[in-house]
Amino acid sequence: MNELQLKMCDIQGRLFELSGANGYDSTTFIKAFMTGEVAKNLDSKFNRMQWAGEEYLLAEIADTAKLTRGGAVYDKEVLYWAGYLYRFWHFATGEDSKDIYRQAPAETMSRNWLIFHTFAPEVAIEDLKEICRQRGER
Repeated sequence: MNELQLKMCDIQGRLFELSGANGYDSTTFIKAFMTGEVAKNLDSKFNRMQWAGEEYLLAEIADTAKLTRGGAVYDKEVLYWAGYLYRFWHFATGEDSKDIYRQAPAETMSRNWLIFHTFAPEVAIEDLKEICRQRGER
């Protein structure tokens, strides 16, 4: 993982954290992001969105996904970890955000955070993939 990729992981973690600070329902926000155009743009080899900060990215998602405030908001540590790990997962495996989300939706990330956030990202990803396999989805 190079420095730019790690920076993008951090920005995505801060984006998820910012979604909570702005009162967006976490499961709705995460699904909208991971299956939407902004994540698709971040997945590409080069896209102008990769140079944007978390505030700009949040505004883009809120506008395109028509997000509204309210609902259940995950703890900021859970949100940061999920955002960071989703982007790390993309860089580590080359999988797109939509496929990553299918394997590990928001609820799975929240439920497993307490233990998995202590693991190296590569180990957490493998364990999340195993959970998906056990559900019979891969």
